[in-house]
Amino acid sequence: MRVVASTGKEDIAVVYILELEGGRLVECVESLQPPLPLEKKWVLLVSTLSGCPIGCRMCDAGSFYQGKLSKEEILSQIDFLICKRYPDRIVNSQQLKIQFARMGEPSLNPSVLAVLDELPDRYTAQGMMPSISTVAPASSRAFFERVLEIKQKHYSGGRFQFQFSIHTTDPIMRDRIIPVKKWSLAEMAEYGNRFFMRGDRKITLNFAPDHGMAVEPDALLKHFSPEKFLIKITPLNPTYRALENRLVSFIDPAQPHSGHEVVDALRAKGYETIVSIGEVEENFIGSNCGQYLRAHLAAREPIKDAYTYSITEHKTQPHPFLFDKQD
Repeated sequence: MRVVASTGKEDIAVVYILELEGGRLVECVESLQPPLPLEKKWVLLVSTLSGCPIGCRMCDAGSFYQGKLSKEEILSQIDFLICKRYPDRIVNSQQLKIQFARMGEPSLNPSVLAVLDELPDRYTAQGMMPSISTVAPASSRAFFERVLEIKQKHYSGGRFQFQFSIHTTDPIMRDRIIPVKKWSLAEMAEYGNRFFMRGDRKITLNFAPDHGMAVEPDALLKHFSPEKFLIKITPLNPTYRALENRLVSFIDPAQPHSGHEVVDALRAKGYETIVSIGEVEENFIGSNCGQYLRAHLAAREPIKDAYTYSITEHKTQPHPFLFDKQD
């Protein structure tokens, strides 16, 4: 693995572009969540696939797919991010969140399971918390059953974050946004009810809605108990795929109270509902979910609200794709 480029700010987020064997490019990210310092919370996002075959309509990583990463390739990203700050692999942060959510749907790669099983022995980190975010492909049932076993073995008592990315309660629109055969809301709820145990974190239902996507509290309440599931609503990040598909975020990052009627309705039904806007500057860096620098480097027209930070080259001989481009 070689670091070929990076972009960002150390006090917010840094995206690293890595070259793997065969010239494949992936990304990993380290992120802070101001005003929390590193000692309080540190978030690492690693890739599990080179690209992604799902093709969600808002995600730039779905623009190509070059296969699954090995266990060693996933661990090498985590090693790189951790060891540059903690060479002895003793992480002094109250919460070290490792998200398998940079490039690729994690449930399509069994190597993620081997990584989850090895992490507790590889690092000394009392605050370690893996995070799986998934659209729940129908083909991945065996993967999810194994995640349940590993969580019970290593990460009980609130030390694992599991997230379903739903985006809309309209099944037709959901199929359009996430164009793959996937679990129904009822199937997600059945698994979540088995996954959740006393002392665990609630399972997150992720929504990054477009203006045309319905988020109906009653449709959720039919399946998901507010005692076991919470709702997280985030802005639809500015990506090339979102622009191409004419998606416009229902939540405006510049107006924290936008979408309040949906949030109020969800809370009225008893759901803990988080509006997660974060640092708008992460859009400029390209570190937010769905953003992917390879799409930016291949594009002819830039997005004014994203990817505006300069990219720093990290090797003498530039990668032909990264640096042979139009400015």
